[in-house]
Amino acid sequence: MADSRETVELAALADGSLSADRRVALQAQVDASPELADRLAEQEQAVALAQGAAAEVQAPDRLRAHIDAERMRRRSRTPRRVVLAVAGTAAAATAIIVLALGALGSSPGANRFHAALGPTPSAPGASGDAQLVETSSGWRIELDAKGLERLDRGRFYEAWLRSRAGVLVPVGTFNESRRVTLWAGVPPTDYPTLTVTRERADGDQASSGDRVLVGTITERR
Repeated sequence: MADSRETVELAALADGSLSADRRVALQAQVDASPELADRLAEQEQAVALAQGAAAEVQAPDRLRAHIDAERMRRRSRTPRRVVLAVAGTAAAATAIIVLALGALGSSPGANRFHAALGPTPSAPGASGDAQLVETSSGWRIELDAKGLERLDRGRFYEAWLRSRAGVLVPVGTFNESRRVTLWAGVPPTDYPTLTVTRERADGDQASSGDRVLVGTITERR
């Protein structure tokens, strides 16, 4: 029972619905426990998947109402693990959107780009792959890399898009490099280089310059 309640609270922390007083206490527990941090990351990925399923496609109002009703129906159940319920909701929402768009005879196009990420002298054993897809909210970047250790306790990785003139735009931070979702508000056509650096929470928002991955973004055809 304690684990089930803890899972419910982690899900609420991930989607921002946890009460303020409980949020502070639970966040302190997460900061002190790598296991809880991993479980919170699972919940955050599930929430992002659910939100992305509805945000990517410009669905008609009646379809959005249908999706919202489906979410409320599923949330009324008592899940064995909240993360599975959230993932199930996202899958159901995605399926509804696909079926409805097929019935309407329309399918919005999406610009897609790719980057093969190679190692740097700072991380000679690292490699990765990134997929970039244009959505109504911006560019969603799915990054999957290996050869990088987990960073925490004030240390983290940060991804950047770089223009030909050397201007850097931050697109997200993370602790582990497997199945990372990042977001960019600038197009890869203008910022064609993707880099990942090691950073530290020291109040300096500029890049540390400690690059661990770098790759050129190209359009997928």
